[in-house]
Amino acid sequence: MNTTAKSEATYATILDSAVEMASTEGIGRLSLGELSKRTGISKSGVFSRVGSLEALQAAVLDEYDRRFADEVFLPALQSPRGLPRLSAMVNLWLKKIAGETARGSCLYTAGAFEFDDIPMPHPLRERIEAGVVRWRASIRKTVLQAMEAGHLRPDTEPEQLVFEIYSLVIGVMHDARFLRDEGAPKRAQRAFNRLISTYRSFSDLE
Repeated sequence: MNTTAKSEATYATILDSAVEMASTEGIGRLSLGELSKRTGISKSGVFSRVGSLEALQAAVLDEYDRRFADEVFLPALQSPRGLPRLSAMVNLWLKKIAGETARGSCLYTAGAFEFDDIPMPHPLRERIEAGVVRWRASIRKTVLQAMEAGHLRPDTEPEQLVFEIYSLVIGVMHDARFLRDEGAPKRAQRAFNRLISTYRSFSDLE
């Protein structure tokens, strides 16, 4: 393995460990010293590859964004516009959560609670908030497309539906992580199906 490839492999090892640590303990608890212990790489070696703690936190969120896009957002875009795509987004999101709860939690959802009382301006809080707002905007856009396609009732309030979907996700994370309820993701899926049934257009059901 040449020097460049070895350096990239070392960086990947550090980043994987950092994502795992952030998922289980919170992104605010990341530390270069702890990563050095977990990876067996000297603290100076960790620092030389990731730079500051702030740079590491940004890299962790970038990596989480990449994984989320690969596992949820991009696959959902393969579904037809409207309700099929909205359902795919939520189903894949719940599937990801079910996989994460065994070893950690969503960095954005957990981070929202971790930093909710931190006053602005605060770069990490701002980054987490921007990620939450961006994802909710994607859900809202898909809801609007479902309305335009006639899949959802014309009197649907997009903000209300987005709030209800997000509340389901917060609920499943609470029960799965705090109560150790393995059945929470399936119950959330049933709750989403029931929720959507109240919004579906009568013409879409014909």
